[in-house]
Amino acid sequence: MTRIALVVTSESGGGVESAELEARLRTLGASVETFDRRDLRAAADSRPDRLAVAGGDGSVGSAAGVAASIDVPLAVIPVGTANNFTRAAGLPTELQRACLLAARGERLRGMELGHAGPVPFVNLASAGLASVAARRAVRWKRLFGPTAYAIGAGAAAVGTPALDCEVTADGRTAFKGKAWQVMVAVSGAFGPGIKVEPADTGDGKLDLVVMEAGPRLKLLARGYRMWAGEVVSQPGISHARADSLDVKVPAGTAFNVDGEVVELGATRFTVERAGFQLVVG
Repeated sequence: MTRIALVVTSESGGGVESAELEARLRTLGASVETFDRRDLRAAADSRPDRLAVAGGDGSVGSAAGVAASIDVPLAVIPVGTANNFTRAAGLPTELQRACLLAARGERLRGMELGHAGPVPFVNLASAGLASVAARRAVRWKRLFGPTAYAIGAGAAAVGTPALDCEVTADGRTAFKGKAWQVMVAVSGAFGPGIKVEPADTGDGKLDLVVMEAGPRLKLLARGYRMWAGEVVSQPGISHARADSLDVKVPAGTAFNVDGEVVELGATRFTVERAGFQLVVG
């Protein structure tokens, strides 16, 4: 019987009750102890065979960091708004199939784990328009689902000033100036199904994407091209790949880290190749 520490984010977009998840996992033959996301350390101390996280992308990053620290696999039950990591990793999005994988899955895959300073992440960390858009989208998630990110982005584009930043990639200057958005990608998945095209979760590298500042009226066209899958290939984009990135921004600058807004300011970004083991089959 697999001993699972189930970490549940009660406020995630799917609104699934922890009791329902426990019942599903026990029916599938697992032994389950449930913890709130704020009690991740207690979940680690319970000495499980694996950690299962039920929440959105921000929850996955935090849980991946803890799973790595105690050397147990991570299973993902996607009950967030966008569930970008689930889709990027090719995991099931349907609840019962995800629970089956969490309870009985045996095949593991090493996945990259990014670090935005002390904060672990698995998809994307970004500053500029993205953090403002994430804050604006919160009120719309329950009503509009992933489309809330597009609404938030539109609101952010209206009055958010460009960001002063300087980025060094492995010690070499990659960008210096004003930018609408600075993105650091692991899987590269963000928003309603958008992905940084070159991002590879197996290469042990971070992808830097900077959207250089320009006329505000062109932001709508930029946004459309991003939604169409052209993140790096459009004009006015600086791209670099590196083991580490140092992002210098004004003190108190907020980053959207896997959908959650965190005030980080100037930050060093690093990545671990096969930083955690993911249950995939």
